[in-house]
Amino acid sequence: MAKPKKIWKLFLGITIGVFVSQLFMKADHFCANYYDLRMGQRKIEKSNYVLEESTTTVRSKNLLFVGVMTAEQYLTTRAKAVWETWGQEVPGRMLVFSSENSTSTELPLVALPGIDDRYPPQKKSFTMLKYMHDHFIDQYEWFMRADDDLYVRSDKIEELLRAVDSRKPYFIGQTGRGTNEERGHLSLDSDENFCMGGPGMIMSRETLKRIAPYIEECLINLYTTHEDVEIGRCVKKHAGVSCTWNYEMQVIFYHNKSGTDAYSNNLKTEEVHKAITLHPVKKPEYLYRLHTYIKGLAVQEALQKSLLLHRDIVKSMQQLGYSASHLEHADLAKGVALFSSKQGSRAYLGDTSLLGVAVSSNRYHPKKLEDVQEWELISKSLYSHRDLNPRKRVGSSLKEGLSDVTREVMNLVNLYSKQRGRVIDFRDILYGYWRLDPLHGVDLILDLLLVYKKYRGQKMTVQVRRHAYVQQTFTGVFIREVIDGPQTNQDLTLLNKVISQISNNLPQLLPFTRTTDDETVINFLLPLSGRFGTFQRFLKMYEEICVRNWEATKLFVILYRNNQSPGDYEATLKLIEQTNFRINSLVSGRRNIYSVTVIPGAKNETFSRASALQKAINILDKTDLLLFIDVDIVFDNSFLQRIRKNTILTKSVYFPILYSLYSPKLLNIGLESYSNISFSCFIGNQSDANRGFWRQFGFGIASMYKTDYESLGGFNLQITGWGTEDVTFFNNIVQKRSHKIVRSVDPGLIHVFHEVKCDSSDLDEEQRSMCLGTKASTVGSLYSLQKLFEKYRKLFR
Repeated sequence: MAKPKKIWKLFLGITIGVFVSQLFMKADHFCANYYDLRMGQRKIEKSNYVLEESTTTVRSKNLLFVGVMTAEQYLTTRAKAVWETWGQEVPGRMLVFSSENSTSTELPLVALPGIDDRYPPQKKSFTMLKYMHDHFIDQYEWFMRADDDLYVRSDKIEELLRAVDSRKPYFIGQTGRGTNEERGHLSLDSDENFCMGGPGMIMSRETLKRIAPYIEECLINLYTTHEDVEIGRCVKKHAGVSCTWNYEMQVIFYHNKSGTDAYSNNLKTEEVHKAITLHPVKKPEYLYRLHTYIKGLAVQEALQKSLLLHRDIVKSMQQLGYSASHLEHADLAKGVALFSSKQGSRAYLGDTSLLGVAVSSNRYHPKKLEDVQEWELISKSLYSHRDLNPRKRVGSSLKEGLSDVTREVMNLVNLYSKQRGRVIDFRDILYGYWRLDPLHGVDLILDLLLVYKKYRGQKMTVQVRRHAYVQQTFTGVFIREVIDGPQTNQDLTLLNKVISQISNNLPQLLPFTRTTDDETVINFLLPLSGRFGTFQRFLKMYEEICVRNWEATKLFVILYRNNQSPGDYEATLKLIEQTNFRINSLVSGRRNIYSVTVIPGAKNETFSRASALQKAINILDKTDLLLFIDVDIVFDNSFLQRIRKNTILTKSVYFPILYSLYSPKLLNIGLESYSNISFSCFIGNQSDANRGFWRQFGFGIASMYKTDYESLGGFNLQITGWGTEDVTFFNNIVQKRSHKIVRSVDPGLIHVFHEVKCDSSDLDEEQRSMCLGTKASTVGSLYSLQKLFEKYRKLFR
């Protein structure tokens, strides 16, 4: 009877063995190490399942193993963001650890049996450490415990860990002793601390080896509910080391105290640039944004290395008798080209004649007076001769540029500070000079206030001043075309045919391609008296930009008679009638949206811009969007979109800063050349300063809703003649403080020059003074007036 019993047991054992082996062979997901951490017994069983190697990204580097601790509810948000960003660049491997019911097809997930998502996650954390030891202790030198709201600079953490001996017991992170309220309640001795869990904690292989046999004991003997405190206590007791007690760790393992808003604003901070880990990044979108910024820094660093390489090449080849401008065809030896790949190919090194130019304060030598590059003074304000207002605040773009420059300068200054036992901190820019030339770059001379701190040997702290000479060279413009997915020549030919077919039939398709029901209608209010020729240009532009592009707009022309040009009134009415007929045939019954409406002024009424605008406002509804505009304005489609975005009912009004052109007579440009305005011609070129200026003191062009216009007091209708009604209205808005004023440069808005007439009989003293000031400021630039004065100096004697 005993023999059949033994055979039965043998058969059962074989069956179970085959069944288990089949489980291993068929497993196509991440199998977790089976831990049964019962809260009563706190016993940790040996693992039965092994994580499949083929299901995770195993990198060639075996430096660091990262365990990211998360919860089931964050698998598709935080944990996914971590894995898709810095998780792809870990110099080793990353696994995500969660509760036993967690599943994911996108993440290298370890679902720990017997583990739930209750907080505090002490059981989960200790279990994760045990898993790391059991499966990877001999494969990696360092082991990191991280949260799902942590960002890690993989390049920097690799640099740090390669400088430390992992064969020794180390416990690295931001040292903590608890908050003031917790002091004395964490059961920590005077020489004990812990690594804070948020910014991440790192153990050497030796440290994890020492604590692994005692994890069960550490979990049984908990003194607090703080998981990081208990891990620190376990490491101190069984590995004999504490968290790294170093002030620098507070910076490189950085914890931002802004909570959920951390890293949502400006990322150009010293903390972001210095840190190895950044915590907490609570929202996934912030983590993606942070990762993009860090990758941008890596690109900048690579470009800087490329620049230094080009300079080294130029210096070396000069020793062989080559000039920088002839290096493209240079040979290192007979038959061995310096550049194996020619310009235009992917492997081309770059333009050495441009990037290889050595740093020099005299790199550019002007050949005539007009080519001399002027310097501008920076102190608490910016002093510039190029502007009618020579003293103004330092703009945000210049501030950001100076911040970038000083940060890079200080990084270079402190590059070897540790070896020298000192550090130099930046305090302020006392003053500086800068100049910008689009063809060559930016030059800066900065007087910096610094603090010199020596902490080795004879300690000292003293303020010092140093000058920094900085050059930022502009490279060429590069264009790269990217095609998504493989495309054959046949595909491209077919695509070109489709595009061509659509383009050829575009006029016929237009009435069916766009509706205006989903857009806010912009009501153009245009006061007009005389100026028929200028109105022709405006109406043509309105038809091309608004009507033919199916923009939701209406044009109201408040038309007054003009004694100096009596024929303009009838000519204007006829022109509007012809335009309405053309619009009506084009828009197929949508005339009420696009047609031009005339609001006549009284026959003998004196023209007043404020009164004219009020006539149009009176016939509109409370919720209509108003745009106050002048006949001398040229605009594009982007201007209309900015009106809709920046004008919000009951909240904001929009006062764009437009680009005002100088007199064409002073520039020897005929007025007819201004009839076809090209925005790229006047904005963004080197000749901007002489062609025109940004009219920062003009408030006539504005957009707002009618109900906001009325609540803000509206125009002063007692004002007649030239100007002041817009300035008065703007000042009233500022004083009321009930609406946000959006005041910004608008690149889609140009004011074409016209003669300003300051008739003293129609203007009071204040109006006449403002009129003469505007007339003087719009004639020409200071440079043009100076050249005119030099040319006709005798006439001014």
